[in-house]
Amino acid sequence: MSATRNGPGCSAKWLHLIQVFDLLRSAYGPQNWWPADTPFEVIVGAVLTQNTAWHNVALAIANLKREGFLDPKLLLHAEPGRVKTLIGPAGYYNVKYERLVNLLRYLDGYGMDLAKLRSLPLSQVREELLEVNGVGPETADSILLYALQRPVFVVDAFTRRLFSRLGLGWMEEAPYDEVQQFFMEALSPDLALYNEFHALIVVHSKDTCKKKPRCVACCLSSRSVERQEAR
Repeated sequence: MSATRNGPGCSAKWLHLIQVFDLLRSAYGPQNWWPADTPFEVIVGAVLTQNTAWHNVALAIANLKREGFLDPKLLLHAEPGRVKTLIGPAGYYNVKYERLVNLLRYLDGYGMDLAKLRSLPLSQVREELLEVNGVGPETADSILLYALQRPVFVVDAFTRRLFSRLGLGWMEEAPYDEVQQFFMEALSPDLALYNEFHALIVVHSKDTCKKKPRCVACCLSSRSVERQEAR
């Protein structure tokens, strides 16, 4: 896992981010994300986790797994009502079913061959994923990073909240791509680093940096990590 910065102009950003990363890793240890048995399970989870807690997603995935539907071709051609019932715990099952089917049709265009997608230019695959109805930047990048093993930094609400509280308040309202660019300009394109950093942000945000933060228990207190005001 490399933590080298991309250039001299990124040194302040790099130092700030690596301080955060090192403190989070010391506090929580390796996360070994994404929690899934197969890359396809990651893809399904990336869709089902939209606007819901992971606990509910895990229940839905367990249902699909029990019925043998964590196979892309079987899931694509399964009876819609049955699939909607199985993914019900994840909420919004009608919407999420349609989004899953849209994504499955896209994958079917490549013969459900994830190795083929991994071999294509990153920018091409990302653009194609974003053209799939129901796949936004966070979902696309989660698929790219965790299922297709491509070095992209995933930005989510936890990322915005945590770093806004660390002095980067502009992240709260900035466009997704602008926030992502901040991280990817400062950090080297390292798959393991991006994977672990995002996972640590999530676990810390759920454990400590909640909507109502537990600052007294925070490993990123002002005594431990420098705050940064500028972009």
